[in-house]
Order: sequence, then structure tokens, then C-alpha cells
Amino acid sequence: MRATLTAVIVALGLAAVGVYLSAFIVNQHQQALVLEFGKPKRIVDVAGLHWKLPIVETVEYFDKRILDLDTTPQELFSSDQNKLIVDSFARYRITDPLRYYQTVRNELGVRSRVGPILDSSLRRVLGSASFADAVRDRRPQLMNLIQQQVNNEARNFGIEIVDVRTKRVDLPPQNSASIYERMKTDRQREAAEFRARGEEEARRVRAEADRQVAVMKAEAERDARRMKGEGDAERARISNEAFSQDPEFYQFLRSMEAYETALRRGDTRLVISPESTTFRDFFRFFSESITDSTKSATKVPTTAAGTTVPNIALPQQ
Repeated sequence: MRATLTAVIVALGLAAVGVYLSAFIVNQHQQALVLEFGKPKRIVDVAGLHWKLPIVETVEYFDKRILDLDTTPQELFSSDQNKLIVDSFARYRITDPLRYYQTVRNELGVRSRVGPILDSSLRRVLGSASFADAVRDRRPQLMNLIQQQVNNEARNFGIEIVDVRTKRVDLPPQNSASIYERMKTDRQREAAEFRARGEEEARRVRAEADRQVAVMKAEAERDARRMKGEGDAERARISNEAFSQDPEFYQFLRSMEAYETALRRGDTRLVISPESTTFRDFFRFFSESITDSTKSATKVPTTAAGTTVPNIALPQQ
């Protein structure tokens, strides 16, 4: 009985070991390649419990997730002869585990086989682009082109390049100062152009405003003169109507205005011949005063030509 029990226990132990060696589990983020004496036999890409022949068959696991491929920074020249320091990386996933196992086997093999391809594509694409395109203007398009080129060769290793990106595209320290100075000069030139355009626009606006002001002033002056002329005409019409009712009073009033203008307070002297008609007409309202002043004159000055000029004393206003 004891020997039988021992045999049963040994048999169960061997069966457990056999089951343990025959079963393998594939997780959801994994895919497996079953090898028979080191030769590929089948691919298992369904998650769960699977079986294999113990000792005869072995299993290699590969990740289904997206993996990273980092490269070392490298120096290259752009098409405009600028020296660049490029640090890039790629993301890939395993699409064919059998080919992957046969060519690169693991991530170290990917780095050694696919890394140089990525570096070569970076040199080729970025070397044909300008510094501005690589850094700013066409960076996404250039990365897509690099991805396509690397993908064409990476399929031979059973992997697919999902994305290619650059961590850093920079200038060497010795070139940065000159590039920044040139960029600064370009920005200053653009700023000067913008200021010049603004000044030109300001001058145009000021000239247009000055022209409109001149036109408005001219129109206002024209309207003012027209209205003033109309007012003067109306005033003259009213004055003529008023003075036509009494012409003698009008003549007297006009003479008084003429006296007020011609005869100022103080020393007022007129050199006029008493016999002239103008003299009589101008001083007709002061005829008696003028006659008395002429008779009382004691001396009549004579000019070099012998013309007598009476010295007339006029009444003070």
C-alpha cells in the first residue's frame, strides 16, 4: 500500500510538471512565437492559455505595444550650409514576429539595424532642406517623409514605423550667435519696413485731411463772402430807400461823415485852392467860417513856383 501511494504521488508530480512545461500564457499586450528545436513553428497572437510540447518546443514573447527607438544626436548640414545638431526618435511596433525574430530578435537588434537607417534618412531629408524649413516651416512634412523612407526598409525586419519625431534641432553654440544676430537684423528690417509703411499711410491720411480742411474752409469762406455781399447789398438797398425820402438830409449826413474822417482832432492841414470847385463843395456847410478864416489870414505863403497856398484855420470838432 505504501509503495502504491508513493507511485501515485510520483505520477501526479510528474503529470503536474508535464502540464507546467506544456502550458504557456499569452497576455493581451503580447504575441508569441513557438519554436521547435529552435525552428519557428507557429505564431500565437490570441491572448489566453496555450499548449506546447515540453522540452521540444519553446516560446518567444514579443510586445504588441508601440515601442521606442532612440538615436544618438548627430551633426548635419542643411541646404543653406547651416550646421545642425539633430536629436530624434522613432516609435514602432512588431507586425511580423517571425521575421522580427529571424532578423533582429530583440530591441538591441532593432537599435543596431534600424537606427542607422533612421540616421541616414535624417541626413538625406534634412540635408536637402533649409534651416527654416527644418526648424519651423516644413517640419511636419519632413518628418512624414523620413517616416515613409524608414518604413520602406523597416518592413524587412517585421516592424512598422508609426512615427518619427525630433527632440531637438539646434545650431552648434559657435554658430548660434551669428544666426541670432542675423535673425535680429531681419526682424529690425521688417520692423523698419512696417514703420515706413505706417508713416506713409499717416502722411496720406494727413494730406487727405488737410485737403478736406482746405476745401471746407474755401467753401465756408465762399459762403461767408456771398452772405456778406448779400447783407451789404441789402444794407445799401435799405439805405437808398431811406435816403431817397430826403436827399438833402442824406447829403448833409454824408458830408458830416466826410468831415469826421478828414478832419481829425489836433493839427489838420489841407492844401486846397479856395477858388476850386472841390473846395466850395467840400466846405459848403462851413462857408462862413472859412470866409472869416481867410480874411483874418495875415500872410499867404508862396511856393517856389509862385503858387499861393492859403493857410486855412478850420474849426475844431
